[in-house]
Amino acid sequence: MNKVLVLTSTIAATIILSACTSNPTNSLAIQKQNNQYEVTGVGKTNLISKNNAITAANNTCGKKATAIIIDEKTEYNGALKGVVDEKTGQMIQAATSVLGTLAGKSGSLARDDDYQTVLTFSCRAN
Repeated sequence: MNKVLVLTSTIAATIILSACTSNPTNSLAIQKQNNQYEVTGVGKTNLISKNNAITAANNTCGKKATAIIIDEKTEYNGALKGVVDEKTGQMIQAATSVLGTLAGKSGSLARDDDYQTVLTFSCRAN
């Protein structure tokens, strides 16, 4: 019962305190040693964050080169990180979204930076 109360209050606090901010979907590359670069992409879902990171990598290499991925790390940074596991957090976000829709309000816990993907890559000429 205590866990349910903590979880419910966490969800309520998150909904109340959530702001309508937007994070940039593109990022600048950091050059590392051995002609390698690193970019970070963020998004509401795992796929969106990966796509944003890949777009940033391709923009870094330009039209005359191709990004060759060396390493990729994706991490969940959602509102409920540390409170529940990722799958439970996704289920809570889906339920909150449905409840918000039924109430006629935007009740989503999802943010534009729930997932973060870091790509290490190099550019190879076409």
